[in-house]
Amino acid sequence: MTQRLPTIDKSEEDEGLNWARIAGFTMVIGFHAAAVLLLLAPVNPPDAGAVEEEVTQVVIIEPPPPPPPPPPPPPEPPKQEIKELVPPQPSPTPPPPEEPPVVFDDPSPIDTPAPPPAPPAPPAPQADIGASVDISSKNMNPPKYPPSALRAGIQGTVVLIVDVDAQGNVTNVSVETSSRNRDLDRAAMQAARKWRFNPATVDGRPSAGRVRVPVDFNLGG
Repeated sequence: MTQRLPTIDKSEEDEGLNWARIAGFTMVIGFHAAAVLLLLAPVNPPDAGAVEEEVTQVVIIEPPPPPPPPPPPPPEPPKQEIKELVPPQPSPTPPPPEEPPVVFDDPSPIDTPAPPPAPPAPPAPQADIGASVDISSKNMNPPKYPPSALRAGIQGTVVLIVDVDAQGNVTNVSVETSSRNRDLDRAAMQAARKWRFNPATVDGRPSAGRVRVPVDFNLGG
């Protein structure tokens, strides 16, 4: 399909723009463009029908019920007490019958033997002697009066328990009765460690022992 286009006269170009002619050209070009587009458009295939929708059926399967609990175990039969059988003990043998005493006639005075001499008397056991302090050693090392207690005029008596070995050496010193002053107690213990003691005697032999020693702190003495 063709259409003859109008020719443009060059003489008319010089007279100015012809708007009616321009509008005509524009309509002709638009018509041809629409025809070309119709020719190029593809042919729509016929409707194949509505596509069937796929329906997915969901089947919920319930879980099987839990198995029943196992039956309880049968009760244990009561334990029978096992008695220990004691083998029979042999019966004790009766002692033999006592023989009748033999009675002799009274002997004559000539046949009577002399009595044996009496055994010597055992020596008298030696008395046990407890440990004691050596006075000379105590006098050589008297307790020193603490200066602080001396200035304060404090007096008192300390009773010591002294452990002595078999050689008379001091092994331990402890306070049995305090003087209620720490300095006096300490001075008495320091002096007792320097003393010499007489060891205890047990069965005539020296042995370790304990001795109680009072120590006086007197300002008038």
